[in-house]
Amino acid sequence: MNKKEFDIKKLTSMRLFLPILCLLAMLVVAAFTIPGFFKISITNGVLYGYPVDVINRASELVILAVGMTLVTAASGGQDISVGAVMAVSAAVCCQILSGGEVSVTSLAAPIALAMLAGVIVAGICGVFNGLLVAYLDIQPMVATLILFTAGRGIAQLVTKGQITYIRVDSYMVAGGYIGKCPIPTPIFIAAAVVVIAYIILKKTAFGLYVESVGINGNASRLVGLNSRRIKLLTYIICGALAGVAGIAASSRIYSADANNIGLNLEMDAILAVALGGNILSGGKFSLMGSVIGAVTIQTLSTSLYAMGVSGDQLPVYKAIVIIIIVVLQSPVFKKFMAGLKTKKAAGGAAVEGGNQ
Repeated sequence: MNKKEFDIKKLTSMRLFLPILCLLAMLVVAAFTIPGFFKISITNGVLYGYPVDVINRASELVILAVGMTLVTAASGGQDISVGAVMAVSAAVCCQILSGGEVSVTSLAAPIALAMLAGVIVAGICGVFNGLLVAYLDIQPMVATLILFTAGRGIAQLVTKGQITYIRVDSYMVAGGYIGKCPIPTPIFIAAAVVVIAYIILKKTAFGLYVESVGINGNASRLVGLNSRRIKLLTYIICGALAGVAGIAASSRIYSADANNIGLNLEMDAILAVALGGNILSGGKFSLMGSVIGAVTIQTLSTSLYAMGVSGDQLPVYKAIVIIIIVVLQSPVFKKFMAGLKTKKAAGGAAVEGGNQ
């Protein structure tokens, strides 16, 4: 094996190789199908362009993907309630800000207090899910199905069945822009979540604990780790991050729409984790892989919308592309390709031996 072949093999074996390759493929397709896809301009002091729109719209999904990655790694299952928890968090926040009114132009409480309350309630939802999974040993998909089903109903009870509007400029900052800054605020929020999570996971032993529990919970307990507590903590983090995403989404539309905030985002968050090269059965994980997966999904969605695909047809096209990407990243396909390379190498060696 020469140095060039060794470098290629080393590159392709990197965990982020396929996630990055999939993202690049989506960008190339978008560049060929959408004129001026990479064009970015500044209008009225604000950045415009498809790349900005992709990253901006992917912000909530990136935040969810961080929490979903931890839950998946620790419990070997997924939290399908995060979209509903987003709606609950937004409902609580807006209800506090509105003082119970349907539409307001002035705040009834400080924004920081209302946002904190929304995140805390979302964290409590995470506690509920975590207790069912970690201490009652209920399958994650089944345990989180409860809030997946009831969460939006809870949000409707909080808002009394109506959409609560907060028509105050200061509340729109989290989903819009900070002063004269041309970059959308949700991008900063998502970046802050990713950076903080990365620092905690890499600079402390928490990331190693999560992986250890996900690989073998019983063995982790034998070496002194409280696997149940660690699982619970990941669900609390996942719930709290869903709350952050819900508030960002609510600020973007300056209202609490319990029926639509976070709708179907739980599926996209799970797909982001899968596209990031993470094993859905738990264990080792790649936080950056999940972030790249989230951006890939949003790139696909934005591209399809730009090509005139309707919202009703979007899931079909998205499913086809995602199936292809997931198959390319599956262990079975990788094993199949490795077998083909081995056969090709063996055939080449046999030919050389015959020539000699």
